Amino acid sequence: MDIFEKCPALENEKLLVRLIEDRDAEDLLQVYGDKFALPFFNSDNCHGSNFYCRNMEDMANTIKYWLMEYHEYKGFVRFSVIDKTQRKAVGTIEMFNRRAGDHYDNCGILRLDLARSHEETAFICDVLALVTEPFYDWFACPKIATKAAVYAVDRIEALKKTGFVRSEEPLVGNHNIAYYDYWVIGKAD
Repeated sequence: MDIFEKCPALENEKLLVRLIEDRDAEDLLQVYGDKFALPFFNSDNCHGSNFYCRNMEDMANTIKYWLMEYHEYKGFVRFSVIDKTQRKAVGTIEMFNRRAGDHYDNCGILRLDLARSHEETAFICDVLALVTEPFYDWFACPKIATKAAVYAVDRIEALKKTGFVRSEEPLVGNHNIAYYDYWVIGKAD
């Protein structure tokens, strides 16, 4: 299966994770327009962007860029995370298989951006339980890494509960900038 030809969705009783759509902009502005949620996002190696969106135009342009990356450049997939109880997008997941000359070569990089209301251990566990196994196959990666800064206590607890292990290895980005606070899980044999 080529995820860049047809992007499948994942769903359970609580969540729907599917390719981002333009119609998600209003919901996602509540996430990306919240300056207090920004510190939990992973913008490592994103050319200085922190993904803060001040208004609907910014959010619409950001979604347009993410969809262009998916359809035209096949660089990554940006999924919307839909809370089915609220019937709205409460965050996104970016996922791609990283090709680089460091510890994270051929590793799926999972960026999980959530509304502050959903930055809680149980919700993050639900998201990771839904996506981790399929992502190994969809992105042809034997391991997945995600970031959790030291102050992201709920996220760290969720990572521990779902089998991720803290890595001491930096992710080396553009201009040899080292990024830390990554957690890794490997596909079971």
